Amino acid sequence: MIKLIVALGNPGIEYELTRHNIAWILVDGMKETSLTWKNKFKGEYVDASIEGNKIFVLKPQTYMNLSGESVLPLCQFFKIIPQEILVIQDELDLPFGQIHFKKGGGLAGHNGLKSIAKCLGTDDFYRMRIGIGRPVHGSVSSWVLAKIPSSLDIDLNLFMDKSSEALRYFIREDFKKASNLYNKKDLIAKN
Repeated sequence: MIKLIVALGNPGIEYELTRHNIAWILVDGMKETSLTWKNKFKGEYVDASIEGNKIFVLKPQTYMNLSGESVLPLCQFFKIIPQEILVIQDELDLPFGQIHFKKGGGLAGHNGLKSIAKCLGTDDFYRMRIGIGRPVHGSVSSWVLAKIPSSLDIDLNLFMDKSSEALRYFIREDFKKASNLYNKKDLIAKN
């Protein structure tokens, strides 16, 4: 059972609404996280009730590549093991509009995941990968740190609503069922 959701992102107004912070956009939009966030463990966290389960939601404030420095002390304090963690991250290798649930495995060069795995001593935690796509031209770092264009506002809202549904389904049901239902499906398909 999931006891901790870690939403990866970067603190600061210059990173708001960037592709790299899509996990923060997701958790900030959930009604369960509209409570008062507490500042501790080098992050902001809230003790939420999601699908009837007590779950901590953490937004590390360490910058992406040091996220583990926030995750580890919270896990130690609340006695949470890696197998009870779901990390929500941006994913270049998925198109915008798709998600993918994963357990353990490679870190795909994602510095936030690398930091968490290093601090926890394992990569055996769940991930919810949120597709941001790859740039057609230009650098990857410029792409992930760029604001999501306002022309995508409607699609972004729909994508976050559907991603929130998928997250709740994962918590209510399980990893396998959520993977079968949501992995690599276009969540913003036009009818």
